[in-house]
Amino acid sequence: MTTHLLTAALDAAERGWHVFPLRPGTKRPALHGETACPLTGACTTGHLKWEDRATTDPDRIRAAWSAGAFNIGLATGPSGLAVLDLDMPKPNSNTDAPCGVTTFEALCERAGQAVPNTYQTRTPSGGGHLYFTTPSGARLANSAGKLGKLIDTRAWGGYVVAAGSIVNGHAYEVIDDAPVAALPSWLLDALTSAPHPAVVPVRINAPQHRNRVADVVLQRETAAVAGAAEGTRNQQLLTSARAVGRFVAWGDLPRHLAEEAFQGAGEAAGLPAAECRATIRSALDWSIRTCRPREVA
Repeated sequence: MTTHLLTAALDAAERGWHVFPLRPGTKRPALHGETACPLTGACTTGHLKWEDRATTDPDRIRAAWSAGAFNIGLATGPSGLAVLDLDMPKPNSNTDAPCGVTTFEALCERAGQAVPNTYQTRTPSGGGHLYFTTPSGARLANSAGKLGKLIDTRAWGGYVVAAGSIVNGHAYEVIDDAPVAALPSWLLDALTSAPHPAVVPVRINAPQHRNRVADVVLQRETAAVAGAAEGTRNQQLLTSARAVGRFVAWGDLPRHLAEEAFQGAGEAAGLPAAECRATIRSALDWSIRTCRPREVA
């Protein structure tokens, strides 16, 4: 095992990626923290964090991995990488929630772009890591959910677990050994754009219908969409439109009214019009298809 992990660490370093040891069988750094720093060796002049101690030096790598079966941490910032972490829903989450891979594919489709062909690994959970090189001079930070639900990015200040590492008995595996592609400009723009300014939930001027409950739910859910934070907006639109969809299925609310109300709320939150229409259509279609009769709902 130590030989296998040493080889994987050296292979990563040969690509120019800065690596450091993780505790055996885990994703946690094996290096000492600041409070336990002995101020010797690499830390003689002051404590160095894992990002500063990550290295491509094969001699240092051999010395470190000779001490144990360490997993491999890859410091993305010093390596000139931005890695998209496409995660899986948690076991106790809504079973209808899309995984990060599906969300990213939908993001590419909405942007009119093909899914990038680049170096990719599979994580033990079934998710994936997509590797990209960053533009010269760019200093991207980590992000969580900025591109979409269950999509995080690791750049400066972050790391990923490299291929060959073992967690809970399962390996991080290379599933596409393509050359690492440059981060597409449209993704760079999405990651570096300023946060959308907060919006005040809008009031939907919808005519009242005989079913007061349907009107109240429509007002509540469209307000939730209009006030959703960046990174949660599309998921909130999907969830809220599904919540209202049962009233459309029961005939309490005209579909066109629900669509117009959610379209206005989604655009007020900062979502593109085409993205709103696609999400609303999908949500209402799902609700109508799966809705239980009112008497058993």
